Amino acid sequence: MNALIKSATIVDSKSDFHNETVDILIEKGRISKIAKRINNPRNYKEIQLDNLHVSQGWFDSSVSFGEPGYEERETISNGLKTAANSGFTSVALNANSNPVIDSYADITFVKSKANDNAVSLYPIGALTQMSNGEDLAELFDMRNAGAVAFYDYQKPISNPNLMKIALQYASNFDGLVCSFPQESRISRNGVANEHVNSTKLGLKGNPALAEELQVARDLFLLEYTEGKLHIPTISTAKSVELIRAAKAKKLNVSCSVAIHNLVFTDAVLHEFDTNFKVLPPLRTQTDCDALIEGLKDGTIDMVTTDHNPIDIEYKKIEFDYAKYGSIGLESAFGALQNSFTTKKTISLLTQGKSRFNITEHSINEGEIADLTLFNPDETYDFTIDKISSRSKNSMFLGQQLKGKSYGVIANNKMVLNNE
Repeated sequence: MNALIKSATIVDSKSDFHNETVDILIEKGRISKIAKRINNPRNYKEIQLDNLHVSQGWFDSSVSFGEPGYEERETISNGLKTAANSGFTSVALNANSNPVIDSYADITFVKSKANDNAVSLYPIGALTQMSNGEDLAELFDMRNAGAVAFYDYQKPISNPNLMKIALQYASNFDGLVCSFPQESRISRNGVANEHVNSTKLGLKGNPALAEELQVARDLFLLEYTEGKLHIPTISTAKSVELIRAAKAKKLNVSCSVAIHNLVFTDAVLHEFDTNFKVLPPLRTQTDCDALIEGLKDGTIDMVTTDHNPIDIEYKKIEFDYAKYGSIGLESAFGALQNSFTTKKTISLLTQGKSRFNITEHSINEGEIADLTLFNPDETYDFTIDKISSRSKNSMFLGQQLKGKSYGVIANNKMVLNNE
């Protein structure tokens, strides 16, 4: 793939051209030249777009696509197309399919479905067989097939000895164990944050305590085993404090936060819109503020869309019975820019790759082109026609967002929204 990007502002602190507006020449999928002005004698495709900015390719550490088994929600092919249009060049795929991705063959299958694509798909294998929380899955075999981590998506490991063994076993091959932060015997059937709003609305409460107990337990187990732990989608102020203290003790722990848990509070539930039913639930403004502070000081390592397509029949029902989940790839950039500067937003969207053993490529001459193209200043209302996912369960519908992705250049391929 050959192309000449014209008049693009580079946003990459690891680039020699950070904050400069330059031309970028890409030949055979690699950056061959960066300069103020580059001629195009070989008639390569020229890319000239309004207020064009370029950064390292964005990464999402938690996406669900449905396939295999739930193709009506989303396919891998359309999911990767959606990711590219949204500015992501690499995504980590959760194991919550049917069958659950818990073997060498399953990892090989999903990787094969993503072959020859601009977006790199990195499978996360189930931590336990069929994600049932009873017996460890084939972790080492899945690692050899290409799994980057192990996680029973949104299913907490209730048995502390099983989590201990998982951390000890995976440490033999530098495996990353993920643990969903919820103590189910505390959360029980709660569908909303246990607080004033859940009481007013008559919704069963899921207390912050349920998350914090699990986080504390897992951090004790991590210290004992000296393993490698990732805690996905934390949502409470106390969880931030616990992880901050663990990092001060040099424990090998990382964590993420879902973008919607930064933006929305449980106050939005007054209309019982099931698009806002997510796990962990939306919390309070105090929690949102603490999560944002945790991102700013580095306690929280990365953001995620926690993109989870759900078919309409599981959302257009009573709040108590609706499935958890919201899509988020298409709205990620614009939603983050409502809370952070462009520079910080890009930093957040490009963080976390090394934790999942994904190679980073800075925007410098000689580097592989792994690029996201975007306009940081365009504002628009996020409407259903902006959604390319098969499922439309987005809690950002009707919100005003700031920032548009033009597409990506990665894996020697180009995907642009206007083509």
